Amino acid sequence: MTNVTKSRPLSPHLQIYKPIPTMVMSIVHRITGGALYFGTLLVAWWLIAAASGEAYFEWVSWFFGTLIGRLILFGYTWALVHHMLGGLRHFMWDTGHGYEKHFSTKLAIATPIASVGLTVLIWIVGYVAR
Repeated sequence: MTNVTKSRPLSPHLQIYKPIPTMVMSIVHRITGGALYFGTLLVAWWLIAAASGEAYFEWVSWFFGTLIGRLILFGYTWALVHHMLGGLRHFMWDTGHGYEKHFSTKLAIATPIASVGLTVLIWIVGYVAR
């Protein structure tokens, strides 16, 4: 009997694909979507603490004020901003604009730069307003 799988073409996989900016941003968009799920659990934890009483709320607020807590909140802010910018990019595509290869590549490169910049700006405004 002949091995029929030898004549079949191999399916492309990550070792064959060359990572391009639009592909990387698609993957990061999915990762930030998952991160937002866990970040939303933190928001729910904070709201539950606020409803549970002053002592528990102060403890949760203390945790979010520590270095680790602030890094988690900074990461959540970045994931939120990055996912929003990716969503706006997809919305633009849904309207039929921005399909040109060079434009979509430039937009994919600009997305992480803009998301980091906006995240830092949000945190600066937060600290100034505090």
